[in-house]
Amino acid sequence: MPGLNRPVSSSLQRWLLFGEWRAHPVRALLAIVAIAVGVAMGFAIHLINAAAFNEFSAAIQSIAGQADVQVFGREPSIDEAVYPRLARHEGVALASPVLEIDAALPGVKGALKIVGLDPLRAGFISPDLTGVPAKDRPADLLADDALFLSPAAQEWLGKRQGDLLPLRAGTRDFTLRVAGPVLRARSGQRIAVMDIGAAQWRFGQLGRLTRVDLKLRDGVDRAAFERALAAELERDFPGRFRVARPNDADQESRNNNLSRAYRVNLTVLALVALFTGAFLVFSTQALSVLRRRSQFALLRVLGLERRALLRQVLLEGASLGVIGAALGILGGYALAAAALHFFGGDLGAGYFPGVKPQVRFTPVAALVFFALGLGVSLLGCAAPAWEAARARPAIALKSGNDETALERLARIWPSLVCLVLAGAFAFAPPVLELPLFGYFSVALLLIGGIGLMPRLAATVFRMLNRAAMRRGQSGASSPVLSLTLARLANAPGQASIALGGVLASFSLMVAMGIMVASFRVSVDDWIQHILPADLYVRTATGGSTGAFGPGEQAALAQTPGVARAAFLRTRPLSLDPARPDITLIARDIDAADPGRLLVLVGRGAPLPAGARPVWISEAMSDLYRLRPGQALQLPLGGRAQAFFIAGIWRDYANQSGSAIVRLSDYRALTGDTSVTDAALWAAEGVPVERIENALRTLPFGAALTLARPGDIRSASLRIFDRSFAVTYLLEAIAIAIGMSGVAATFSAQTLARAKEFGMLRHVGVTRRQILGILAIEGGALTALGVATGFALGLLISLILVYVVNPQSFHWTMQLHLPWMLLGSVAAALLAASMATALVSGRHALSGGPVRAVREDW
Repeated sequence: MPGLNRPVSSSLQRWLLFGEWRAHPVRALLAIVAIAVGVAMGFAIHLINAAAFNEFSAAIQSIAGQADVQVFGREPSIDEAVYPRLARHEGVALASPVLEIDAALPGVKGALKIVGLDPLRAGFISPDLTGVPAKDRPADLLADDALFLSPAAQEWLGKRQGDLLPLRAGTRDFTLRVAGPVLRARSGQRIAVMDIGAAQWRFGQLGRLTRVDLKLRDGVDRAAFERALAAELERDFPGRFRVARPNDADQESRNNNLSRAYRVNLTVLALVALFTGAFLVFSTQALSVLRRRSQFALLRVLGLERRALLRQVLLEGASLGVIGAALGILGGYALAAAALHFFGGDLGAGYFPGVKPQVRFTPVAALVFFALGLGVSLLGCAAPAWEAARARPAIALKSGNDETALERLARIWPSLVCLVLAGAFAFAPPVLELPLFGYFSVALLLIGGIGLMPRLAATVFRMLNRAAMRRGQSGASSPVLSLTLARLANAPGQASIALGGVLASFSLMVAMGIMVASFRVSVDDWIQHILPADLYVRTATGGSTGAFGPGEQAALAQTPGVARAAFLRTRPLSLDPARPDITLIARDIDAADPGRLLVLVGRGAPLPAGARPVWISEAMSDLYRLRPGQALQLPLGGRAQAFFIAGIWRDYANQSGSAIVRLSDYRALTGDTSVTDAALWAAEGVPVERIENALRTLPFGAALTLARPGDIRSASLRIFDRSFAVTYLLEAIAIAIGMSGVAATFSAQTLARAKEFGMLRHVGVTRRQILGILAIEGGALTALGVATGFALGLLISLILVYVVNPQSFHWTMQLHLPWMLLGSVAAALLAASMATALVSGRHALSGGPVRAVREDW
């Protein structure tokens, strides 16, 4: 009909859009909120991690100053004898020695990073780290009892200029005077600066350096100099040094690898809410299109083009996406700012300690997340829009043909393709050390599972209906139950829309609940296995300066009541400049029975005669592509030492990798007789309290930190729960959105069936019976959705536990099902759906049967 020209069509589109919003504001609001929450959580996590990572990298670079090249050791420290050689090297204008120490603080958790510098040389390379002494005490720059604290360190320790700061080296405590502030430390950077000679003496590091910073002469090609110096040092000192630039790609990759998997997994988890929002848009638009089929058909008869109708439904879905995405961007920025202010930049994971980043709005990221929210909304309304546009007006004008419009949902081949692809992707290797195919597999499982719901609903309810009919013939079936099953069996398409909401929310909750519970139980079992002693002793809760010497080790072993003592030494090692350091653990371990102390994974390799064994963690095996039976070169004692990989063990404490060697081998290769931890076994009948009291009476007893296995286990699980606090929050949000969507879908479907209820009232069905039909229908649909969601969630959890988690964090775990959590959420979903159906049914029946059927034309 020519009367529907472009201006009128535009006005009609606006009228239809706002009219639909006015008619069903709650459904539209829920879809908007779901999209907003998904975009906000994803955008906030991006902003938080970007700010924390950038600030952390900038803090590391600020310590490096303006050096052109840096020379590090592959071990924690290097011999200062290399310094004169570097200082006299051709092309070097200035060389500055640096000693970095993570100093333990008595009675304080954490460590203070102390940078020992030569004040006469560091001013030309690291001027920002120059201490600022009092005007009347300029010699404090070289004093052996003075150090300078950054503003963040002063605030953290509660110290000001002139105060004394207690520090610990080994079991010995001493104090240094706060001589003033650091010239220009970054915000939140907890560091101290002191004279390098004083630092070496005070902390027992005489003759040791961490690195040497080099400033090159004008005109020297830095890249060529770096390559030449690296080749020269490798030739003369094989396996001892690495040469790098302060801001080179290796350093950037090294910092990035610290938290990349954690950041990516949190972002993907945040998008779970966005996925739920996409389904809410789909259910909102699908129900809206079904309810207005006759209206759209009339518009088509009056001349509205199919393209215009398609554009109308897409416009309605896009409007939800635009509003939700815009609110999500604003909410994400506010959430990121609040999280950085109250919780810091690591979200409880501990990747960026001592950093106080400020959130910065990034337009590119905002545009990406906005487009993601809009795209999800358009994806959700694509199928309803296409159905509305291609429906034949003559058929759509007839009443009672809603189920015909949903027949295409019952096609199973697209769902089967998704499931087959999900299975194939589950076995794919990681990409850039990230489980991208694992994420695709989870998404395809969800899509395929939801797509199978119409066929599954039809099959299940038709079988139940046939069984009810057979019982009805014998007079044993309830009329209410018969009517309910007949409705569900003959309208599976509408039922599948409600089922999809239950399936999406519950399956994701099941998957995340199983994954987190499996991880927590595995960590708990692992802790109990690796802590067989009755008491554990160390001298500090943080830092690298706490240690026991040979005399102190003997005193611990000879403490009255101690039957046996074992000692452990940890230190970092660099195997790859582009990766974070691994942790070397030297401990008393029986090579013939390593499983007594380690949680071994897979089969080990028999140890050849005369070989030095090493047991590497799962993370080290994956990151460095190492397997049992291979040789491994570890930088120890100033050179590369050969070890034989005897097995792989599970280590949840060191994500960047760890290696365990025998303490005797470590001492023979390095000459280092100190240890960092002691494990004590009580003699039979001796209470642990008596040993603790005896240890306190030792000459160095005041410096000891004592912990029983139960205490360590409780503290470790608290750290685990704090690290997964964001995961719990995101999971709760996804469940809340899913339950709201289920309630909205049931409510919309119930209200749309007012004419059906009016007809039932006319043929003699009572109001009470109709409410019973709705309650049983809601319960049956939710029960089927919960059962299917559990099966689908279990499959997704298998991918999370056995694919995503090992490829992300490089460790395995055992599967554990939290039945209490799963049962409580299933019961909540069942109760919510039944209650919603009853409340909506009372509203739908409030108009009376005559009025309801009078609207049927």
